[in-house]
Amino acid sequence: MNPTPPTAMTAAPHAAMGPTPQAAMTPAPHAATSGPTLEVRGLQTHFFTRAGVVKAVENVSFSVGSGRVLGLVGESGSGKTVTGFSIIGLVDPPGRIVGGSILYQGRDLAKLTEREMRGLRGNRIAMIFQDPMMTLNPVLRIDTQIIEAVRAHTNLSWREARVRARDALGMVGIPHPEERLDAYPHQFSGGMRQRVAIAIALLHRPDLLIADEPTTALDVTIQAQILSEVQQLCATQGTALLWITHDLSVVSGLADDIAVMYAGRIVETGAASSVLDRPLHPYTHGLIGSVPSRNRRGQRLRQIPGMTPGLLALPAGCAFRTRCARADAACAVDPDAREVMADRTTRCFHPELDLIA
Repeated sequence: MNPTPPTAMTAAPHAAMGPTPQAAMTPAPHAATSGPTLEVRGLQTHFFTRAGVVKAVENVSFSVGSGRVLGLVGESGSGKTVTGFSIIGLVDPPGRIVGGSILYQGRDLAKLTEREMRGLRGNRIAMIFQDPMMTLNPVLRIDTQIIEAVRAHTNLSWREARVRARDALGMVGIPHPEERLDAYPHQFSGGMRQRVAIAIALLHRPDLLIADEPTTALDVTIQAQILSEVQQLCATQGTALLWITHDLSVVSGLADDIAVMYAGRIVETGAASSVLDRPLHPYTHGLIGSVPSRNRRGQRLRQIPGMTPGLLALPAGCAFRTRCARADAACAVDPDAREVMADRTTRCFHPELDLIA
């Protein structure tokens, strides 16, 4: 169901991290804004197939402020990636946005023309894709792809753009970056290709960065380096970061806030420490309980019973009720998101308030 993103020119950006010409060192200015950098309101993205309408994203709302990190977590198939594609305008037919708004610094991205989106995509709004080959063109050299991404949004010369490309590769830990610029994607390992994709996404120091499982293929050392880099980007440049993942261990140390997604909907939101320490929704509680490190040696790994329902055949009412030990007759009605604690919302009739001291 995922759409196909474009090549390196639209993947997203960051400024050079080494001795470069002054023009190459200066990122595009960040627009001042008093509200959140990104505010998603009631987003609906549906795929119209022969078998029926797949409601991949349904009534999703959240916001990310300048310098903040929002972790969007959930199982595979919960709608996380489609949410990211919807924001950056890369949903291909048969999918389309059918409702809601996507406000970037007050501008509704869903109403912009493709030309207007190209001016933002890869420049002020960037995305790191889970599969690096969705960013990289297999028949073009690495230097060609990065230089195109630089010059698409700047007036740098080819030589200055190549210097920035070299420094971007060095920043993500690629050895001998000057030599590797002349290589093709197939000459890199999977992890190295992902580092190139991350370098392209950070080229212009974007206002908004969407990262879809960007460190899955990386070893622990490089993962820590990339996490440190994006944290520094948020802290020093005010970049708003939407980090899409199923890895709770990563968001626990990275995210300021967490939104938990299930079957196309946000079921719980709140500060990261609060959600992880005191989950309210039974699904969130099940996710945290399934982390192996929380089990004692010799104990069976906790599991959420059943399988994620298909989006073409969701049960009536709460989508999680067929897997939930707390479900009762009330759950046959779809619950609305409600605030049950300060800055904590959940979409559940029976939040686990008894677990909170």
